[in-house]
Amino acid sequence: METSPPRGPERQVAEAFIALADTLVTGFDLIDFMHGLAERCMDLLGVDAVGLLVTDQRGRLQLMGASSEQTRLLELFQLQNDQGPCLVCFRSGRPVHCADLAGPQAGAWPRFAEQARLAGFGAVSALPMRLREQIIGAMNLFQLQPGELDAGTAALAQAMADIATIGLLQERAIRESQVLSEQLQHALTSRVVIEQAKGMLSERHALPMDKAFTLLRQHARSHHQHLTDLARSVVTRTTDLPPPDSGQGPPASPQQDPLTS
Repeated sequence: METSPPRGPERQVAEAFIALADTLVTGFDLIDFMHGLAERCMDLLGVDAVGLLVTDQRGRLQLMGASSEQTRLLELFQLQNDQGPCLVCFRSGRPVHCADLAGPQAGAWPRFAEQARLAGFGAVSALPMRLREQIIGAMNLFQLQPGELDAGTAALAQAMADIATIGLLQERAIRESQVLSEQLQHALTSRVVIEQAKGMLSERHALPMDKAFTLLRQHARSHHQHLTDLARSVVTRTTDLPPPDSGQGPPASPQQDPLTS
């Protein structure tokens, strides 16, 4: 019976990068992806907790992943108090390392540092989630014991953050492309309906096509309707537009036959 080869560090890293890059799978789930990133960072980097903050569509940081409930609450505390290493990292685009949360280095964010110590952490590093000049978030790496994050671990952590960023931006681009495609398809469908309505009005009232379009637009505006909705009701014959004003005044009333008066 064959046994699979042991999963060495290199293979684990390769598997992690493949998983982080694969956001094109059907049913991609952002929350599950971020949770998976936190778990893989803990496994590969040897840190004790991970928190992930990512920007929403308005550019505001939101909590998107945490390795534990304790870490989730700490990240929310950071956002609510507008202070902490993740925020500094996100705004500057540079890594922030604090080897001792009880030391002077944490003095820039005292409330966060105190809360992190109460949660049992002794050190923290924040790494930007970036692609060139575009920064979409930051990743917090927590250690129970004070101490520097060694250069090799920091480099691997940054690489994981970068590849996750590429995946997230790719997923956002696909989603935005789908929205744009739907909007364009809707516009094309609307155009077809409007052309049909123009043709019907042109034939019904013996109008040139441009005059028929003017009639359609004027009626939509004066009755506070969407042009496409009005065009659709004309095509389905649920609305019958009157002919345009010829400028000759209202039609004359029929003459009364004197013989019947």
